[in-house]
Amino acid sequence: MRGGVMLAVFAAALPAQQAHLANIRQLTHGGQNAEAYWSPDGKRLVFQSTRDGVECDQIFVMNADGSDQKMVSTGKGRTTCGYFLKDNRSIVYASTHERDAKCPPAADRSKGYVWAVYPGYDIFLANGDGKIEKKLTAADGYDAEATVNWKTNRIVYTSMASGDLDLWTMNADGSGKKQITKTEGYDGGAVFSRDGKMIVWRANHPAAGLAMERYRELIKENLTTPMKMELFIAGADGGNARQLTHFNCASFAPTFSPDGRKILFSSNKHACDGRRFELFMMNVDGTGLEQVTDFGGFTSFPEFSPDGKRLVFSSDHGAKSRYEFNIFVADWK
Repeated sequence: MRGGVMLAVFAAALPAQQAHLANIRQLTHGGQNAEAYWSPDGKRLVFQSTRDGVECDQIFVMNADGSDQKMVSTGKGRTTCGYFLKDNRSIVYASTHERDAKCPPAADRSKGYVWAVYPGYDIFLANGDGKIEKKLTAADGYDAEATVNWKTNRIVYTSMASGDLDLWTMNADGSGKKQITKTEGYDGGAVFSRDGKMIVWRANHPAAGLAMERYRELIKENLTTPMKMELFIAGADGGNARQLTHFNCASFAPTFSPDGRKILFSSNKHACDGRRFELFMMNVDGTGLEQVTDFGGFTSFPEFSPDGKRLVFSSDHGAKSRYEFNIFVADWK
C-alpha cells in the first residue's frame, strides 16, 4: 500500500487549466487509480485501484491529502464505483467476489473496444473498515455504478434487472428500488445534483438497424461499447429527460457543480476515436461549453469537494507507463 503525501506539486498550469485549477497535487503514485469520490466532510476519498500485486480493481480509501491509503474491499473478485454514505463512514461499492474470488476475465477486444458488464457485480454496503454489512442488490446480471445523494439518502445505479442496462434508484438500505430509465441502450454513470432533484448520466441509445443489432449482440455476451456516449439530464425520478451533448464521441463521468448550474465532464470530443480525454464544463441546458483541462492524455472522473473549493480527478498526466493513472486534487477557482 502507498501512503505518500502529495509528493508531486505542479508549479504551473497549462493555459486551459489556469482559469479554474490552481495548486494541482498528485495523491497516488503508480498503478491504475481512478474514480475518487469525497466523503461528506471532505476529509477522505474512496477510490478504486489496481496496484502492488492486486490483480484487478479493489476499493481503497485515503485522507484528502493522500495519506493513509488502505484497501477496504475484500481483495476478492473485481470491484468498482465506491461511494460514501452521509454518515462519513459507510461506503457502497460493486463487487464480483460472491460469484468468484478470482478476477473475472478481461473484455474480449477481438470484438473491438468494448467494456465488460460483468453479471457477477452486485452492490454492497460496508463499514469504514471494509466489513460488508449488507448486500443491496440481488437481481440477475450487472448491478454497479452506484452514487449517493447525501440529502435524500437515495442511491442511483445501473442494473440489468429489466433485461437492459437501465438506471435505478434505491434507499441506502437497498429498499425502495425503482427503475427510472427505459430507453433501450446503455444508461450509466449517473450522479445526483446536491439538492437531490436532478440526475445527469452517460448513455448510448443506438439507432435502429445495425447499431442496435450490435448493441443487442454485445449485451448477450455481457459487453457494451463505450465510444459513442452522450450526456443526458433528467429529474431524479427520470422524468423530463433530455440530451445535453451531440458530439458523437465518448462523453462520460459527469458531475454537477455545487450550485447545480453547471456540469463538469470528460470527453474525447477533439478526436472521437482517440484516447485523449479532457475535462469540459457546460451549463445544465448544454450551452456555454468550456474546456477546463489540456493535459494531452486521459483525464476524467472529476468531483467537487463538499465545500466546492477543491476538485478531485484522475489523469495519466506525468505517468511513467502507458496504463498508469493517478488521482489529483486541485483548488477550484
